[in-house]
Amino acid sequence: MAVGFRFRDFVPEDQPEKGFESLFKLFMQLVTITSGDVGEALSWLNELDKQYGLTDDNYGMGNFIDDLKKKGYIDENEQQKGEFKITPKTEQGIRKSALEEIFGKLKKSSTGNHHTPHTGQGDEQSTDLREFRFGDSLESIQMTESIRNAQLNHGMDSGEFMLTEGDLEVRENEHKSQTSTVLMIDISHSMILYGEDRITPAKKVAMALAELVKQKYPKDFLDVIVFGNDAWQIEIKDLPYLQVGPYHTNTVAGLELAMDLLRKRKTPNKQIFMITDGKPTCLKEGNGYYKNAFGLDRKVVNKTLNLAAAARRVKIPITTFMITSDPYLQKFVEEFTEVNQGKAYYSGLKGLGHLVFEDYKKNRRKTL
Repeated sequence: MAVGFRFRDFVPEDQPEKGFESLFKLFMQLVTITSGDVGEALSWLNELDKQYGLTDDNYGMGNFIDDLKKKGYIDENEQQKGEFKITPKTEQGIRKSALEEIFGKLKKSSTGNHHTPHTGQGDEQSTDLREFRFGDSLESIQMTESIRNAQLNHGMDSGEFMLTEGDLEVRENEHKSQTSTVLMIDISHSMILYGEDRITPAKKVAMALAELVKQKYPKDFLDVIVFGNDAWQIEIKDLPYLQVGPYHTNTVAGLELAMDLLRKRKTPNKQIFMITDGKPTCLKEGNGYYKNAFGLDRKVVNKTLNLAAAARRVKIPITTFMITSDPYLQKFVEEFTEVNQGKAYYSGLKGLGHLVFEDYKKNRRKTL
């Protein structure tokens, strides 16, 4: 009897999560744009539902809100019923979503560290083999390869096995380096000027980088600061709530705070990433501010360049991500980068995350 196949009616499995998952992806995007305002994000989602029919009679917006509460993504305000806030679970979810959107899904690896060009008695074994040298530990000797070398070098004709120092092979260890990074985010008014939303992509890059460090480089330090008229440090968990203010751009305050933070870190590698779309326009003087938003002010520019030079002297490279195509502003960034001997990228918002990721990896391969 021939072997055949049995066919039957296909009954799809119940998928109660289908409606939730499709809405949840949109919700995560909207809650990032609204800086963590759940009510506004849900209002936008309702408008999108009206326009595009995102729900049906089986799964409506009310069901979605109930599921958000049941799954622990939003909490109801105890003081004001009907008002919701996102939970720490959602904050982490937003960072992971940004990581996948900007950097792509990372392959799993061992404990994240950054490779250096050096080999020797390091932190983690590599796949490379070399000859035994005086001082190598016995644990690093690869017996299978060493015995094979002995057989090839001396043969077994005499019936005696001979193993010499020249037959021994050891597995290389790779030295690892820790890096301390400060990520500076411009929250001046120009980040939303002329109706163009530049702060949301900047936030996504910051959240993706934070999640990347947590997942792939857990021994690294990442500090996040924002700068407008002043500069201050924020927690990674606060990134989704970041908003642009009615500020000028005090790049000097941001750099001073970044360098203060890095001085406290004892890691061999230190660097600053700065995401900005505008020229420096502000300085703190006593209890007031020196401001000039019209052109490149000599006083503001010179102080900014002096800090770039100071960072170079203590070997802190600054990588600037200029999210504008204005040649006038690019000229300033070129001068700033030359003084610091750092890097600069002139990018549209679409490619910003990729550039951050590539440079983050490259800066870890510097010689110690």
